[in-house]
Amino acid sequence: MKLLQQGLLAIIMLAFATSCSLEKKASKTFDRGEFQNSIDLYSRILENEPNNAEAAYFIAESFRQSNRVQHALPYYETALKNGLKNDSIRLNYVFSLKANGKYQEAKKELEAFIEKAENEELLVRANEEYSNLNNLDELRAKESYFRVKNLDDINTPSAEYSPVYNDGELYFTSSRANNNKIYQATGTPFTNIYRVKTRGANVDTTSIKPLDDLINNFNINEGSVTFSPDGKTMVFARGNSGKKKGTADVNLFITRNRNGRWTEPRILNINNPGYWDSSPAFSRDGRTLYFASNRPGGYGGTDIYSARLNARGRFYKVKNLGREINTAGNEMFPYISDDGHMYFASDGHPGFGGLDIFVAQRRNGQTFIENLAEPVNSNADDFGMFLFKADRGFFTSNRAGGAGDDDIYTFVNEDPNLKIVNYYLQGVTMTHNDKGDLEVLPRVNVQLLDYKKEVLDETTTGDDGKFLFRVYEHEHYNLVGEKIGGENQYLITRGEFTTVGKAVDRTTLTDLVTDVQYDTTLVLEKIEKNKVFVLDNIYYDLDESYIREDAAIELDKLVTILNDNPELKIELSSHTDDRAPDDYNMRLSERRAKSAVEYIVSQGISKDRLVAKGYGETKLIIPNAKTEEEHQVNRRTEFKILELGEKKQVSEEEFDEDRFFDDDGDTGN
Repeated sequence: MKLLQQGLLAIIMLAFATSCSLEKKASKTFDRGEFQNSIDLYSRILENEPNNAEAAYFIAESFRQSNRVQHALPYYETALKNGLKNDSIRLNYVFSLKANGKYQEAKKELEAFIEKAENEELLVRANEEYSNLNNLDELRAKESYFRVKNLDDINTPSAEYSPVYNDGELYFTSSRANNNKIYQATGTPFTNIYRVKTRGANVDTTSIKPLDDLINNFNINEGSVTFSPDGKTMVFARGNSGKKKGTADVNLFITRNRNGRWTEPRILNINNPGYWDSSPAFSRDGRTLYFASNRPGGYGGTDIYSARLNARGRFYKVKNLGREINTAGNEMFPYISDDGHMYFASDGHPGFGGLDIFVAQRRNGQTFIENLAEPVNSNADDFGMFLFKADRGFFTSNRAGGAGDDDIYTFVNEDPNLKIVNYYLQGVTMTHNDKGDLEVLPRVNVQLLDYKKEVLDETTTGDDGKFLFRVYEHEHYNLVGEKIGGENQYLITRGEFTTVGKAVDRTTLTDLVTDVQYDTTLVLEKIEKNKVFVLDNIYYDLDESYIREDAAIELDKLVTILNDNPELKIELSSHTDDRAPDDYNMRLSERRAKSAVEYIVSQGISKDRLVAKGYGETKLIIPNAKTEEEHQVNRRTEFKILELGEKKQVSEEEFDEDRFFDDDGDTGN
């Protein structure tokens, strides 16, 4: 009997030691981001201890952090049922319910969560999601003209995602096995980038092949890809080597096609070390790169950012796209279509579960976000939109009924009223030469500002002085031009443009896509000492010197010039005609000049930069004027440059930030 008891005790101690060893091993795999191994090990613990809350929790989290939140549902339930009820677990349980299409249960859980939650950040996310669930009926009632189809010729039981069309070939990312190296987070092979010849959605399956080893690595995940408009530059995501936990080592890389081959990929300077930077997308003009990142300073989860590409091919000016696009959830996989709309995936905007595909459209100066609804979206992850024509394209989904994991789908938009109008503003930067004639002024940085004075776009003109911006219906714009480099200095100059009242009537259009182009000229004047500029439309009432409202509008333009060019000191002068006594005209012009200067000072310009001068009738442009029109030419207000100050001429190198980037846009440190 004693021997039997000792034997049972030994078995119990061995089982306990085995369990402790298993838990320790499982914990280490989770900490390393080896989520599939973590799932396998914690599942063995659950087999012996079905009510082990911690084991269930780590399985659920492993599924969630490896983008399989729909599989996490029963494990969150087990963890909650057995005592683990912190805010994070409860909210992730809600998202797992939603990913499985259990909307009413998710809403009920959110109501309880919002009532008792203590974590403010999670509470914000919960309130957003509660509002989203309340919009589901409206989304489901939305009429859709999309017809979708699984692209069977490409898809396999492995993952295929992020389709991008370039020069007759479809590029996509896939985990289909081409080696034996397994990514431990998912238990599947590392992903590589593939390409296949295609005409629209008709693919030549015999041509499917991975990119060469310079791009694809056997032990690193290659992710989403984007191409510059000429197809010669490729930016793609690469990471998850296993050297860091989870997604901390996912970065954007750039390579260029030279003589038919891609160069050695180099990491982009816009990455934030230690954070996830991925899903890149070029704008249609190639001057902006959009991407997703979970770097600090965002609105929650992953946000969509933009980075400008300067004239020498360097990326700079990284900018979060703001609350209109980004939420407390996750926004990623941006794509800019030919009509200037941004498509992106989000689980933060009102949707069906997981990631949904949305389109952001600019109308009347505002951005409107629209869910593409069913059948494009589902309760699974839907993302990676790409249009190869205005009414058809590709996207990715891991919805039920596919070949397995992520699949590529094709779609057609059969909306009978679909009419796309693209508006463009084309201009030329010019200046007056010594003869007074207009000539092209090259190398000018031109910005397009909206009515809120926010920069929408910018470019640097070439030798032809030309610039081109996309504009939108019913908006007022400002153009700001600044000369870069060169021997001479030029005034920073603004020009106004509006599309209000210029929109075409869509009901009269017969083509699917219509391009409308407007033309303008932006004239920059050379800065020279004692150079005189006439201010148009500065009128005063008879024998008066106070500033009328119409005169204030014109003087405000001079205030803008002085703000844009803070190095200038000017003389502001007033001139009269010769139809009154000389001394009277002199006194009147002095009062008017002083009055104009006082107004400008009231708008924030330092008095030290201004000199008021009245010339009366001493500088007539038209002596012996006869007509009222000729007298009006003589009655004018001018400003003359007195001092150039210490203006720092912006060089092309400084503007392009060449001090910080090498030839491929990488930091030179």
